[in-house]
Amino acid sequence: MRKEKPDVPAADGTADAYLAVPDGGPHPGVLLFPDAFGLRPRIEEMADRVAERGYAVLAPNLLYRGGRTPLVDFAALEDPERRGEVFGKLMPLIEALDTEAMTRDAEKYLDWFAAQDGVAEGPVVITGYCMGGTNALRVIEAFPDRVKAIASFHGGRLATDQPDSPHLRVGSITGEVYFGHADQDPSATAEQIRTLEDALDEAGVTYRSEVYEGAGHGYTMSDTAAYHEEAEKRHWENLFALLERVR
Repeated sequence: MRKEKPDVPAADGTADAYLAVPDGGPHPGVLLFPDAFGLRPRIEEMADRVAERGYAVLAPNLLYRGGRTPLVDFAALEDPERRGEVFGKLMPLIEALDTEAMTRDAEKYLDWFAAQDGVAEGPVVITGYCMGGTNALRVIEAFPDRVKAIASFHGGRLATDQPDSPHLRVGSITGEVYFGHADQDPSATAEQIRTLEDALDEAGVTYRSEVYEGAGHGYTMSDTAAYHEEAEKRHWENLFALLERVR
């Protein structure tokens, strides 16, 4: 397997990234949108696991406008008492990455990825985590012809009262979407999940939306205090099932 750490063109600069491409090919493309903590060994491990199934995987640093990874002290991720401190540093960057900025970035990511050796032609799948899940939804809405499916795990603020809320644009989706919500997540309350599902139903989108009981926001990330082993295992099962369905 080819593993690289390329610099990828983005709308307002260059995003550091991680690329994993199996030998041979070409292979179907998967974009992996990390959580707010960005590129690190855990994200590389997750990208490798997807690539081992026969997919070319690109994980870009979505918060590149704030600098190259690392943007925070990774040692703080396993400490529940320091989690708020870390989010405090990252929140301005997360809020600045609105739909317009993410759409401009995504077009660059998709163009660059499609031109790489070993990546098959055609639409990609996006799997996203936390803010990456929210932005995966934004991208499939903006590029329904270039993204055939997404999976969002513990994504937050998917349905809000703001004019930029992702649930307001689901009518453009032509592919399949999957949501694995955390049931202890203030950024994805039961009311917000219902609002999202109502919008998807009204638009006739093919989707699955599930709540992972006992799991908190960030449950897939084994290098953080939010990790939930059972929910992480369930996430892999659902992600790989989706990838096979749309392959």
